[in-house]
Amino acid sequence: MAKLKKLFMRWELFLVLVIVLEFVIFGSLTPKFLNLKRLFSGLNQFIPVCIISLFVTYVMITGGIDIQAGSIVGLSSIMVGVLWNDAGMNIFVACIVALVAGALCGTLSGFFVAYTGVQPMVVTLGGSFLYSGLALAVTNLSQKEAYQGISDFPAAFRALSKTELAGAIPMQFVIFFVLVVASYILLHRTNYGRKIFLCGVNKNAAEYSGINTRLVIMSTYTLSGLSASIAGILLTAYLGTAKADMGAEYTLPIVTAVVLGGTSNLGGSGGVIGSALAALAVGLLRIGLSLNGLSTQYLDIPVGILLVVTVSFRFAGTNPRLRKLFARRRRHLHAGR
Repeated sequence: MAKLKKLFMRWELFLVLVIVLEFVIFGSLTPKFLNLKRLFSGLNQFIPVCIISLFVTYVMITGGIDIQAGSIVGLSSIMVGVLWNDAGMNIFVACIVALVAGALCGTLSGFFVAYTGVQPMVVTLGGSFLYSGLALAVTNLSQKEAYQGISDFPAAFRALSKTELAGAIPMQFVIFFVLVVASYILLHRTNYGRKIFLCGVNKNAAEYSGINTRLVIMSTYTLSGLSASIAGILLTAYLGTAKADMGAEYTLPIVTAVVLGGTSNLGGSGGVIGSALAALAVGLLRIGLSLNGLSTQYLDIPVGILLVVTVSFRFAGTNPRLRKLFARRRRHLHAGR
């Protein structure tokens, strides 16, 4: 009975109910929402957010934050395009180079966070400008105009997004599912994952336990940068175009997905399953609102509201004064009965 009660109190179950509710509400408002082909097509452009949110979860569990992932998406995309189109490199070798570059970008920012003590917000904000600038610099190496992007990629590369499992499920969703499983095992079933949680709970205690906290913290940014590169490559394959500004609008949805997924913005708690479900919930919300007539330029408004409300509730739950106030009100209610 206790296990059953614990199951029903899990935040992940609440997120599943939110997703079901979205299907019920948006499905009743417009039948288009229940068309799986159309739904998968709409989510394809949001899958990069889902992928990145898995590993930004690692960063936030340590007490950090990563707002540079969107810039790394654009940098990875344009690197693949320029290396293939202008340098004559094999497309998949270009992808490997972009993955390495993304990991190095994350490592550089992680180094400054972990080894210099600079605030993660400041470092990753600077990283966002730096990597966006690098993406524009790489664009200038190409013979094509920046606004046109680089296209006409090989069919084998486009197959990363065009291939469908069982004739219905896009390959991007398969890759996302594999990354969910891998990130879950790494975070929740390994010593490395336990070290990440310990760094977020009490960094000093973790150091006294013999954990190299600086290396662990830096590695989470490396994984975040790597996931942003994976997202950039998949998005380039899906759109068939490489551009430097891809992912520029991803910061808000990523942070919202991680916080809504149950990861504390103060560090020490969280999980990739919650982030994955929350990212899908945010993606479905955007698609549902778009199908019901809300302009795409206003889609960030409900996402921003969702982020503020979620953080406010978390603050209310951890603030000692508010908890005492709620406890006092509860006692008064019981006394009145």
